[in-house]
Amino acid sequence: MKFNKLTTWIFISLVLGIVVGYICNTTAPDAAAAKETASYFSALADIFLRMVKMIIAPLVFATLVSGIASLGDTKAVGRIGLKAMAWFVTASFVSLLLGLFWANVLHPGQSMNLPLPEAGAATNLKTSALNFKDFIVNVFPKSIFEAMSGNSVLQIVVFSLFFGFALSSLKDATGKAMVTTIEELVHVMIRITDYVMKFAPVGVFAAVAAAITVQGLGVLSTYAALIGSFYLGLASLWLVLIAAGYVVLKKRVFTLLGLVKEPTIIAFSTASSEAAYPKTMEQLEKFGVKDEVTGFVLPMGYAFNLDGSMIYQAFAILFIAQVYGIEMSFMTQLSMLLVLMVSSKGMAGVSRASLVVVAATLPMFKLPEAGLLLIMGIDVFLDMGRTATNVIGNSLATAAIAKWEGKLGPTVLDADEADEAEASVEPVFASQATAAEGIKA
Repeated sequence: MKFNKLTTWIFISLVLGIVVGYICNTTAPDAAAAKETASYFSALADIFLRMVKMIIAPLVFATLVSGIASLGDTKAVGRIGLKAMAWFVTASFVSLLLGLFWANVLHPGQSMNLPLPEAGAATNLKTSALNFKDFIVNVFPKSIFEAMSGNSVLQIVVFSLFFGFALSSLKDATGKAMVTTIEELVHVMIRITDYVMKFAPVGVFAAVAAAITVQGLGVLSTYAALIGSFYLGLASLWLVLIAAGYVVLKKRVFTLLGLVKEPTIIAFSTASSEAAYPKTMEQLEKFGVKDEVTGFVLPMGYAFNLDGSMIYQAFAILFIAQVYGIEMSFMTQLSMLLVLMVSSKGMAGVSRASLVVVAATLPMFKLPEAGLLLIMGIDVFLDMGRTATNVIGNSLATAAIAKWEGKLGPTVLDADEADEAEASVEPVFASQATAAEGIKA
């Protein structure tokens, strides 16, 4: 049986990070010493994340421009964009519904017995940054260099669209030469991605060790009801997404899930979607998705298809209401769902976006913003799950749209590897649901 060495090392690093973090937390004389120790782990994690961020802008630009130039048809781009947005909106709505459903069924906030924060306590989250009007304006870059330096994916996408259409309209030798150059740039960026991903186990170890060193494992038992309920909700969302993928991709959906294990583990361990982006793109290419579809749909998904973040927002708001004993009627919850559908689309580029959306929504329904302080301390553990879910959701969406467009080729694995990918992933999802039930119990 063949094993993917990188996946194995990432998993080992994840376990080591938990063990080392626990040892550092228990041996630290006080909280300040624990934070000091964690800062050294965080430095390693930051180095890995910086290396990932340095390749995202040129990777998005090169793949998207190359894809548009290859399509050579504005109608095809528009058609793919409409299909992508239809999938994203539907997935967001389903994610929010699941968040409301599980929060109402499990009532994680009623049995917490945690001390309530002061009514006037502040979260220091910049909710003013979440503004749909400003979001629309900021989609369009005032400088491509500024957009690339800040890794503003949507702004890079907009510039790349203009650049790609302009390049495809050039039919002379110069245009063809530029297309060839950019296609070669894609190959170079993918090779750089391979080099950077070799450091993924180090980044995973450091990120997990830093979080456990500061928080400790004890916080997990204190918030067991909340964490268990949320991960049970995530497990149900994964099943829904996989079922939707199965309708389009049939049995190949399990091969896809086997391929995206690495970026999913990276996203979970680092709680960073950016860290998983290059590897996700590479694995989609192995699955057979054409570069023009991946380069266009995946960046859009990072802005509009945050399934894990959506379920978290609905879940967190109802949790806070339950902790304070505030009843929310069905119609009020439905109104909240519609508000989140709109406000969450401004998340792109906002620091700690999911928390900011929750903080901005709470006052609209007369819920104390200070209640968010109850979960901010463990948000890193919740963020790990929702970030991994975002990777799964975007991978399935990209593959499904490629299938609809007739741009899904054969998987570039031999038969044994394909069978292994399918066989290895099915028990993972079965055990995930079982584990979530166990945590809740």
